[in-house]
Amino acid sequence: MKLKVKAAIAAVAAISTLAATPAFASGNAHSQSARKDTSPSTQVNPYDAINAAAERDPITVTPLREGVYLLQGSGGNIGVLPSEDGAFMVDAGVDVSREKMESALQGLGVSRIGELVNTHWHFDHTGGNSWVHEHGAEIIANPGTLSNLSRGIRVYEWSHTFPPVVAAARPTVTISSEKTYTVDGQSVRLRSYDPGHTDGDLSAYFATSNVLFTGDTFWNGLYPFIDWEVGGNIDGAIEEANQNIAMADDDTIVVPGHGPVGTRADLVEFRDMLVGIRNRVADLKGKGLTVEQTIAAKPTQPFDAEFGQGLIGPDLFTTLVYRTV
Repeated sequence: MKLKVKAAIAAVAAISTLAATPAFASGNAHSQSARKDTSPSTQVNPYDAINAAAERDPITVTPLREGVYLLQGSGGNIGVLPSEDGAFMVDAGVDVSREKMESALQGLGVSRIGELVNTHWHFDHTGGNSWVHEHGAEIIANPGTLSNLSRGIRVYEWSHTFPPVVAAARPTVTISSEKTYTVDGQSVRLRSYDPGHTDGDLSAYFATSNVLFTGDTFWNGLYPFIDWEVGGNIDGAIEEANQNIAMADDDTIVVPGHGPVGTRADLVEFRDMLVGIRNRVADLKGKGLTVEQTIAAKPTQPFDAEFGQGLIGPDLFTTLVYRTV
């Protein structure tokens, strides 16, 4: 019997808050050519903070519905559907927590991994690709993710350069639109998006259990990162949010890339926040205000108490929207 979504979310609420801490409220920006970094600075380097948290914290494993599990503590939220033919995974987390992740998977009876979905290229979702591949996984992603993992990318806000990943860590199957997998009788529908959060976003919808893993197209209770230097943009992020809303119903368990498990209502609230800030920033930019003047006008203020407590703070999010509106 299916759990009602509110009951399922209540069961995971206590541990889901890990993903909403500042260490997990981060994102990337990058360019292939050197440039001066004009982005608002952060007090903590997100790359170091995420890895430190993953080294320190345990992996928590929570059943969601009908055999689908949520794993937290290794960067972004991770989905697992165990199967005798090989588990189906959504995202791989960061590589520093490999041993803890392997132990958690063994606790679920997973001895082999059949498929791994990368929801996008960022290291807190793909850092574990190599070791997951060692366990047999075919890596699946949007073509944009394959491209980004295959080249060096400088993250200027973080003063960090990501080299190309090794061949074994790169996706071997790319999906430009939709593809459905069947795992232990579960229908799992993968959907690619046009550029929004990044240029290579993908979601996984477990239709039988009505569980949607959105990747970073949805951050629950947090301002999202918009990876504008690979083609991400605020209007695309809004369209991704609209597509997520269309996929969900009132009983859907919605797992964001970061933040606690949510509902369709949370998707709507997130979309409305994006639209509200987008329109405010567009109006200010249209009047000729510079990015610094736009930040000073505090266009995010009505939303800051709920969404502005992570490393993607109001100033940085305003900058990201300004650059892409």
